Amino acid sequence: MSVRSVCARDYAQALTRARAQVVLLPAQADQAVGYARLCDGFLFSGGMDPDVREFGQPLYPRARLIHPDRQAFELALLEAIRKNGKPALGVCLGMQMMALYAGGRLDQYMPETHPDAAIHQDNRRHDITVTVTGSVLGATAGSSLGSVVSYHQQCVDHAGHMRVIARAPDGVVEAIDNPDRDFYVGVQWHPERSEDDNALNQGLIARLVEAAALNQRSATAWP
Repeated sequence: MSVRSVCARDYAQALTRARAQVVLLPAQADQAVGYARLCDGFLFSGGMDPDVREFGQPLYPRARLIHPDRQAFELALLEAIRKNGKPALGVCLGMQMMALYAGGRLDQYMPETHPDAAIHQDNRRHDITVTVTGSVLGATAGSSLGSVVSYHQQCVDHAGHMRVIARAPDGVVEAIDNPDRDFYVGVQWHPERSEDDNALNQGLIARLVEAAALNQRSATAWP
């Protein structure tokens, strides 16, 4: 049976609005090192649920697993860009993969663990609050940054060695980063689903593109 690599058009459109040249990468783990050399920055998109057994957690029965090829590829790509320092933005599943790769863990079924889980479903909007002053979100701790669009049944329970920089009103982790890297950020919401030119949505994607522009493209595209 053939396997398809697909990506929602919203991601490409948001990157194009930020003046990026967009390349969609097939989920081939053995090409991750080459992709990391070829591209200047990376956006890890949303999707279904990761298989957390690889990270020492038992799998919840209601998990809707992504294809194992995608999981293997994204982990290989996260490792490759860790070594060369390329900037990255993880969205929804992308943030969860960043957290797992950093030694974190997931809450695998929010409807059973969060009384307000419905605010994170069906593209509903909810506020977020900054938890760290001086992060890429550009506000002081305790500041409200307005509303975002969410659609997820899992969330980050522990971010590993990454830093939590924003939360939802119910305490759900909404953004994480690695302050030791120029731009390595994960957000639980979907900035690509809003054309708002602010720090939370199009502005965040624009900062990914700006960070990528500072990286000189490698002369050798493939290993």
